[in-house]
Amino acid sequence: MKRRFATFVITALLFATASAQPPRRQQEQQAEKNPAAVTLSERAKLQYTAHMATPTEVTWKRDIYRELDLNKEKNAALYYPEEPLGDRVNFFTLILNLILEGKITAYEYRLDGNELFTSDNRLDIENMLDKFYIYYEKEGNKYVVQPADIPSGEVMKYYIKESNYLDQRTSNYLTRVTAICPVLMRSDFGTEPTPYPMFWLNYDEISPYLGQTQVMTSSFNNTTNMSLDDYFVMRQYDGTIYKTSNLRNQPLAEYCETDSALVQEQLKIEKQLTDFENSLWSQQEEQAAPEAESTGANKNRSRTTETVKRERPEKAPKPAKEPKPTASNERISVRR
Repeated sequence: MKRRFATFVITALLFATASAQPPRRQQEQQAEKNPAAVTLSERAKLQYTAHMATPTEVTWKRDIYRELDLNKEKNAALYYPEEPLGDRVNFFTLILNLILEGKITAYEYRLDGNELFTSDNRLDIENMLDKFYIYYEKEGNKYVVQPADIPSGEVMKYYIKESNYLDQRTSNYLTRVTAICPVLMRSDFGTEPTPYPMFWLNYDEISPYLGQTQVMTSSFNNTTNMSLDDYFVMRQYDGTIYKTSNLRNQPLAEYCETDSALVQEQLKIEKQLTDFENSLWSQQEEQAAPEAESTGANKNRSRTTETVKRERPEKAPKPAKEPKPTASNERISVRR
């Protein structure tokens, strides 16, 4: 009887201890079960987002849409590893798990191709999984997709939106990624793969999680020496322009009749961005030139004065008068 009572007391204490664990410890235990999961506190997400967010008021801005082909070497960091390798997963597996766990919000890809981050345009997860034939299980209000059922090997492209803007607070010209869309490439009966854009993600919302995920960016150096956030912030990707924000909302392919015209238009847009940035530096140099000239003139004037002083010969002191020599035959009178 005593032994049963002691066993009951110990079991009750263990249950109470487990229930009384703080949320942080529970998150750590959950991360140990699922090493690929990324967990951040609300405070960390708010601090990171506030630090990296794009300013709301800028004096100049131009939005560019680029296509990232994962067959290119510089973009392969988003594809590797195709299947989970220990605690390492590729970019699509990471963002899909974050969406299924309710940590980030995905938004519908509309017919016009533009992103719309509003509550009315939130992604219907179940509809998306059914639409792209992704097998899932439903546990309560959550959807569970096994690693083998995630079609990360078919996501061979991404659409990203870049904002090029002039920050009036710091007078800096900056380029930031503001939205990302994974593109599923599927072919039927041996035909050319057809792109299927899946959903849009707000980069400011997912950037805290990308900052905690390391990736390998080189086939020569196999260390994971860069975070996904640094990868996008430092623009380590290689993307081609397929659209710009314009009044008609037309992608380049709609008004460029030939492939050569499309390439020329892409080069033209790239040159416009480069010329605008260079013109800002030229203006700053022109403004700094008069100040530098006036400062340099004063320095040269003082330097010339010092040179004249050094080169001017100092007057030699007059030699002392020597006593007039006395002749040997001169008569000297002595008073007696």
